[in-house]
Amino acid sequence: MTTGRVWTFVRALLTDPFRVSAIAPSGAALARLITSEITPASGPVLELGPGTGVFTDALLARGIRPKDLTLIEYGAEFARLLQARFPGMRILQMDAAQLDLHEFFDIQPAGAVVSGLPLLSMTQEKVAAILGGAFSNLRPEGAYYQFTYGFRCPVPKPVLDQLQLEAVCIGRAFRNLPPAAVYRITRRGVATPVAI
Repeated sequence: MTTGRVWTFVRALLTDPFRVSAIAPSGAALARLITSEITPASGPVLELGPGTGVFTDALLARGIRPKDLTLIEYGAEFARLLQARFPGMRILQMDAAQLDLHEFFDIQPAGAVVSGLPLLSMTQEKVAAILGGAFSNLRPEGAYYQFTYGFRCPVPKPVLDQLQLEAVCIGRAFRNLPPAAVYRITRRGVATPVAI
């Protein structure tokens, strides 16, 4: 990771530690895991809280075209960094809890949402707003991918029940600081295509 990305992360952490809610930027092992089921057929893809762009790099490596990626970043410092790193990519500086107020895709909804948001540091109401808005922009068979440093799914069971969603842990990235788990969240009763 370049010095500029590290300093952007450190400044954001020192300025607002609860918004960042991490001791280090996500690593390559976690980025590979959270994007492991995503293929070019998943496009378009919505990325929430891309931060320094580690997951964005992994999505591009998986074959997602830049024009099929929309990045939603709340922090001004991260939004500036992303605009410099990914010129021409659609990067929107906004609160992910307001996703339901927007339609991001003209032709077809997203096939996947990748989230780097610190859900464990948010209220249950905000988590419900984020998930509800994300699923309003997802195809019926689409999946929402969320990582966590916790020991269970970061989306509270009442929120999953309210939105008729189910969560499955797809793996753990032990070579991340700290180690993290990734959950695939989908609508109940809908088969989700999984990449091989």
